[in-house]
Amino acid sequence: VHSIRMDCDNDVLLLEVTQTGHTPGLACHTGRHSCFFQTLDKAQLAKTIAQRQAAGDISGSYIAKLLAQAPDAVLKKIAEEAGELIMACKDADAGKDKTRIVAETADLWFHCLIALAHYGLGPDDVLAELARREG
Repeated sequence: VHSIRMDCDNDVLLLEVTQTGHTPGLACHTGRHSCFFQTLDKAQLAKTIAQRQAAGDISGSYIAKLLAQAPDAVLKKIAEEAGELIMACKDADAGKDKTRIVAETADLWFHCLIALAHYGLGPDDVLAELARREG
């Protein structure tokens, strides 16, 4: 281990290491070269929402709980998150931290994906509409 660094909000450690014992070297317990091999994409997130919707476990899933109370609970969350995004933007305009804009946008998009799932739609439907408008 050459160095250990933390990110700006102290929730990720980055270890700089010399990998030995294997070619090209392994740093992850999974046997991969790096621990950072997974990606989160719209398809996976939509799939997770659909799985939790189908399972319907309202005691163990925030998504299932919201969908069990849809549409009102989902729409209320969208309105709440939109308001929080607006306030984060206004705060950034006043010189405060811009990273809240990203966090609030993520919250809003997440709840919009839940609404789409409730109505039998998904992110590809939205992307198709955007592509249609671009054309």
